[in-house]
Amino acid sequence: MVKGFSKLSKSAKIEWLIDIYFNGDVGARETLENYWHSDEKLQKIHDEFTENTVTNFYLPMGVAPNFLINGKEYAVPMVTEESSVVAAAAKSAGFWADKGGFKATVKSTTKIGHVHFLWKGQDKKALAEFVEGIKDKFYTETEGITKNMRNRGGGILGIELVDKTVDVPHYYQLEAEFETCDSMGANFINSCLEKFADVLKEEIAQTSLSPNEVEIVMCILSNFTPKCIVRVEVSFPIEQMVEGTEMSAEAFAERFTTAVRIAETQPYRAVTHNKGIMNGIDSVILATGNDFRAIEASAHAYASKDGQYTSLTHADMSDGQFKFWIEVPLALGTVGGITGLHPMVKFAHRLMGKPSAAELMMISAAVGLAQNFAALKSLTTTGIQQGHMKMHLLNILNQLEATEEEKKIIVKHFIKNTPHHAEVVEAFKKVRGGEVLT
Repeated sequence: MVKGFSKLSKSAKIEWLIDIYFNGDVGARETLENYWHSDEKLQKIHDEFTENTVTNFYLPMGVAPNFLINGKEYAVPMVTEESSVVAAAAKSAGFWADKGGFKATVKSTTKIGHVHFLWKGQDKKALAEFVEGIKDKFYTETEGITKNMRNRGGGILGIELVDKTVDVPHYYQLEAEFETCDSMGANFINSCLEKFADVLKEEIAQTSLSPNEVEIVMCILSNFTPKCIVRVEVSFPIEQMVEGTEMSAEAFAERFTTAVRIAETQPYRAVTHNKGIMNGIDSVILATGNDFRAIEASAHAYASKDGQYTSLTHADMSDGQFKFWIEVPLALGTVGGITGLHPMVKFAHRLMGKPSAAELMMISAAVGLAQNFAALKSLTTTGIQQGHMKMHLLNILNQLEATEEEKKIIVKHFIKNTPHHAEVVEAFKKVRGGEVLT
């Protein structure tokens, strides 16, 4: 047990870790130091992103070019460690760029927060009338907080009392809607909500309501953002859909659409289906300094909004057209947070032309749709393992510490075969032992 760990210097934290968990191993310290940034100023920025920092943890940033979205071409930065994600997105982007690209629409950008409180009175109508009567004060008392946001076109959109006493005894919400423009807006929303709570407590104390007090449980934005929605779709004549498969266009479109329908109706499949979508979306979220945990949580909640977990993407092949689309909640920001601090995040935004939050929503959703298209195309034609394992091949060879020459020989050997792990190990042993692969 250690006390005051957070107050130790970075060096002292590392010494404690090495002594207690690595038996003083100098190599463990070297591992940590090898991932420090050579520029002390940049390293200090990284150290201050979170607490108890001892080193940096690197993930690769790839780029998927040829994303044509609403007629504008993007090279999209993607941060992920999973094999084949960037390659699949890039291949899918090129496929659809030749067919008119992605059509994207931001349907809404409203975010929601709540003051959760308890009131033990019986006259619910009187409480509702009271809240309605003090609404103006919620706005006036937060003017100092909302001024800059209002100047940018955002602010508080509405405030309503919600009776939740059926779910939890005496439980009510002040539900507020916000427009936060190009910022994700968490700090802004939470500051407004806390001020709403102060106003509620102060005003109710001066009324004749019985009891004339409330218990504030908490004030917090919701990461479920069903009113912050983006839609992206692709479409093309069915007879021109197939490239590089042995199936007819009609057969491919039917099998693809069936695969989507399975994900729409079967939760076991839907979870894996949506995980693939989030492979793409999360990689853009990470690259742009946004909160992928919040995006994940909201997307999965949205997939369950009708009572059963279902697919985030949908497909149709009526009127001779193959149509494939996604609707997903994405509460993103392009200002605030670490967007102006992390060098690679700043690079990512510049790479895409410094998009607005709405534009970034469209880009991210397009990558998710592209990822899903590539996965379903593989699943319904050649199978997923052929492409995935070939991308994973270098990871296996690096684990085996193969030389560059050994890698060339083994990669060439598996060009026409799916490289399963055991087979790669066997091939490596033969090459290392001087045998010729046949």
